[in-house]
Amino acid sequence: MYEFLDYRVEDVMSRAVTVRAEMTLAEAEALLEKQGFNSLPVVDAGERLVGIVTSLDLLRAFAFPEDTILPSFSDVMQRPVSSVMSRDAQSVCPRTPLTRVLQKIVDTRNKSFPVVDDDRVVGIIAREDLMLALRRAEEGRVLS
Repeated sequence: MYEFLDYRVEDVMSRAVTVRAEMTLAEAEALLEKQGFNSLPVVDAGERLVGIVTSLDLLRAFAFPEDTILPSFSDVMQRPVSSVMSRDAQSVCPRTPLTRVLQKIVDTRNKSFPVVDDDRVVGIIAREDLMLALRRAEEGRVLS
């Protein structure tokens, strides 16, 4: 189990799958579904992190006051990602110890964090990655 203390984000992160702020909610939803992720980093043309969009953000796009006429599904899904994304995305760097990421996930209740190196999104680390690392450390297996 002590091996976990030596693990870093770069040992377990998934490769970056990102979206742009001008992409549609439909495009973001398709990527979330295809990748099996709960969130996607939103990047600018230089691959710099400008926000994050989650499956909950997509659901929020359909939350309207009771006295409002609901738009069609396709109309809502044509809105840009920028209309629902969180602009204050927290991130971690590849060299961050997994112990710190674990505590950050517990403290913030976030399901994942973008991994940023030299101002560029290089990956994403999720709760599932941490559980896998803990399991492998317990079994004495090397991460790969």
